[in-house]
Amino acid sequence: MTTTLDAPPPLPQPNMLQSFGQWLRQPGFLTASPVLIFFLIGFVGPLVIVLGFSFVPERTFGFHGDWTVDNYVHIVSESYYISFLWSFGLAAATVACCLLISYPVSYGLARVFGRWAAPVMLILVIPLFVSENVRLFGWYLVLLKGGGILAGSAKALFGVETGTLLYSPGTILMGMVYVYLPYTLFPTMLGLSLVPRDQMDAASDLGANRWQIFREVELPIAMPGILIGSLLTFVLAVGAISEAKLLGGANIVVVAHAILHEFTYAQNWPLGSAISMFAIAITGVLVIIVMRRLDLDRLLGRK
Repeated sequence: MTTTLDAPPPLPQPNMLQSFGQWLRQPGFLTASPVLIFFLIGFVGPLVIVLGFSFVPERTFGFHGDWTVDNYVHIVSESYYISFLWSFGLAAATVACCLLISYPVSYGLARVFGRWAAPVMLILVIPLFVSENVRLFGWYLVLLKGGGILAGSAKALFGVETGTLLYSPGTILMGMVYVYLPYTLFPTMLGLSLVPRDQMDAASDLGANRWQIFREVELPIAMPGILIGSLLTFVLAVGAISEAKLLGGANIVVVAHAILHEFTYAQNWPLGSAISMFAIAITGVLVIIVMRRLDLDRLLGRK
């Protein structure tokens, strides 16, 4: 006689509420909960308030009255697109210039400078300990202003009247590159330091030239660091205001300047909120597009 063993009944699966409760009791969530609470209060909360203000009538200082999308229509119909073009155009140009400068410097720090890499890196880091506004005022008063040291020295030594170098897109771009270069440099250097020397030597032994090694070996491995540095620089440059105000005067109005004007002089908080949300939405879409090209699991060593 043969006997058959009945299969054990399937274990009950936890429902969604139980799964969420188990997730809340995990040590990782409990450890991170203070940071999450601070994030919700300090970032998400104000952002929700700004979002709510963008849907109230113009020059309204409370959440009362009818909800409207007139503020967004006003942004599209008026000339605010010029400010967006200036901000995103200058940010893209800043990223391009920073990459052109930072890649050879990063390569030197990672592979060429040797024991001199630490002093060079210290020289590059020291400006970050000085306020951005102080550094830009130094450029404004010493180098770029018509009566500054650069103009006075050129006139005294060579008899050349340089005039002022301020109030031009090129000057604003130069100031933005100067301020945001470290944010591109160090992630790029980190990406290049992750490139195995053995792979480059193996490619060279197999007959690859320097351009092929750069294109097929070095650039793909270093790309996560390059993209992270470019993304960080772009996001910071989009919200830049000091460079445009100090070095560009009133000739060029960027998005951050338009937002500041609406919240202060114009006292039109709803329109300023709408401009802010519009800029956040555009920047967020661009960030998502770039982040989809990053394999964060491989970058963090999870696979």
